Amino acid sequence: MLNAKPGLQGVDRGLFAIVFALFFTIISCSVSKENTMSENQLSGETSPYLLQHAHNPVHWRAWGNDVFEQAEAENKLVIISIGYSSCHWCHVMERETFEDSAAAALMNEHFISIKVDREERPDVDRVYMTAVQLMTRQGGWPLNVVALPDGRPVWGGTYFPTQNWMQALTSIYEIYRDEPEKVLSYAEKLHEGIVQSELVKANPEEPTFSQEETQAIFYNWQSSFDTVRGGPDRAPKFPLPNNYQFLLHFGHLDSNQEALEQVELTLNQMACGGIFDQVGGGFARYSTDEEWKVPHFEKMLYDNAQLVSLYSQAYRKFRNPLYAEVVMETLNWIDREMTGSKGEFFSALDADSEGEEGKYYIWTLDELKSLIPEDEWLNFADFYQVNEKGYWENGNYILLKNTQLSIPPETIAKWQRILFEAREKRERPGLDDKALTSWNALMISGYVEAYKALINEYPDKARAYLKKALRNAEWILQKQNGKDGSLFHSYRNGQSSIDGLLEDYAFAQAAFLDLFELSFDTKFLLQAQEWLSFTTANFQDESTGLFYTRNLKADPLIARSLETNDNVIPASNSVMAHNLFRMSHYLDKPAYHLQAEKMLNQVKEQVLRYGEGYSNWALLMINFTYPYFEVAICGERAKSKYNAMQNNYLPNTLWIGSEKESELPLLENRYQSGQTKIYVCQNKVCQLPVEEPQRALDLIH
Repeated sequence: MLNAKPGLQGVDRGLFAIVFALFFTIISCSVSKENTMSENQLSGETSPYLLQHAHNPVHWRAWGNDVFEQAEAENKLVIISIGYSSCHWCHVMERETFEDSAAAALMNEHFISIKVDREERPDVDRVYMTAVQLMTRQGGWPLNVVALPDGRPVWGGTYFPTQNWMQALTSIYEIYRDEPEKVLSYAEKLHEGIVQSELVKANPEEPTFSQEETQAIFYNWQSSFDTVRGGPDRAPKFPLPNNYQFLLHFGHLDSNQEALEQVELTLNQMACGGIFDQVGGGFARYSTDEEWKVPHFEKMLYDNAQLVSLYSQAYRKFRNPLYAEVVMETLNWIDREMTGSKGEFFSALDADSEGEEGKYYIWTLDELKSLIPEDEWLNFADFYQVNEKGYWENGNYILLKNTQLSIPPETIAKWQRILFEAREKRERPGLDDKALTSWNALMISGYVEAYKALINEYPDKARAYLKKALRNAEWILQKQNGKDGSLFHSYRNGQSSIDGLLEDYAFAQAAFLDLFELSFDTKFLLQAQEWLSFTTANFQDESTGLFYTRNLKADPLIARSLETNDNVIPASNSVMAHNLFRMSHYLDKPAYHLQAEKMLNQVKEQVLRYGEGYSNWALLMINFTYPYFEVAICGERAKSKYNAMQNNYLPNTLWIGSEKESELPLLENRYQSGQTKIYVCQNKVCQLPVEEPQRALDLIH
């Protein structure tokens, strides 16, 4: 989804079309900012986004049951305004509307207003985003909803200029005051639509999956490829890592060159485009155009973590040095700007600095010429396309990389250093320094993939990446893990807060399974199993095998959510299904395998029809339909032999190892002192053990 762009999102056609025909008048209350600030209750919150609104004259409250109890007692409608700290149009509406004394007076007089950080409360965001999409067929942030005192929405939209916002609120208030039965009737119908949209009906058919069906996912999807610039055939373009992980995985196993070529094209275009920070590393959230040129300049942890994984996997497949550069430069940025004192990873960098979107990242011609030696200028300008292609607007250029030119790497490194040092003198974009368990777990998995891709060529870097992953895992265990097996969702300034959501448990399990594979340390496997047990007890829908977004024991929202569609962040349920599949092999638990199969079966129809929106499920279907190997390595040299095989892209392989005796099913009775054996197994049948990594690779290939 996009940040909303300027424009009035209309009041719903059915209920409120007549409202805007009313003459608009507002009797402005004379309320000073000083008197109202004391009514704004956000100053004690930990969310940087909420704190950005702590000095608005609006009487903002944080999300909580007490707010709705007050609304019920006073019979007031509730404004629910949702955004996040690095959202450009959230900033615009905050400055234009929520700092406006007349708009604030209107909100304070007739409504109770709640501010929500969508990153802290994705569960709340999901429910009200669904409502707005049902009403307006579009969505984005800022997301603004008016709800009944019990939380059921009656109207919503995204960005509103001040006068449009006030006009809409006045009309809604007057209808609720004069004809409340109309509002209640509409709310009931909309609420039923929200509930129905979140339901997943149990599939009674026996789970069956085939290679032909997996191939059909690709062929149904292929028509929407941009085969010139990569990515989808539309703008804006989001770098959806899981989409390309599926295409890479499928293309590799099915020997499908069209899939592999689309992956290479997309990754090359992204790496050379403006969406990648050519000076400091890391990707912006999306490109506003079809060419990956003009980014929406905010930089988020969650997609960068996954892009590190994707480029690492692609490097193992294609051996393109550009992909290794992207991984290392992105992780340099994570280490430099996005890592806290305890090893936690921060959430985001703002799109804006000095009140202007992208100002930190763009360059004028004069600036660049003043920095680059004159005798190097022509090569520099050609390489970074400081020409018509790289021109953006208002005399500014976005740096784009031209890899067709042969420039010595040391020269490029020097140019980057010059630009980086100059840029460091600018006012930096705002940092959202809260750490989310789910996003941190994604970053652990990114570091693990980088280790596997680079351990044989850049061993020092790879080992440093593993240390960072292990340090973050320790942070999760020390700060975010409860004694009862529960997790916290958010952390900032030493304070853990908000009960964990399904995404926290799903991604934490996945990350710890990744660490188990890499370190051979069973504590990570056992911790993942503990979280799985907690998730099953507290989140599961028994009829489908799927898991609810929120703990079933938590205070209920207006609808229960079973998140199944994969977006920029894969659906928590698809991640859980992968976890169950992996743990069924590690622990020899057939019930886990059957549950993963059952979960996939619930969404099979959608996966076949719309692979782009269910690509992580499609990845799981590959595991069920193509050869899948278990590789067990036992002996004193197990780690070195594991590392030696990681130069190869082997997505259909589960790894397990031990340097000593182990009771794990795949390792039991396989340790022999003085020898290191590699066992390649499939469907519980193992080949004779071998000692040389290449012989094991031959068995897999």
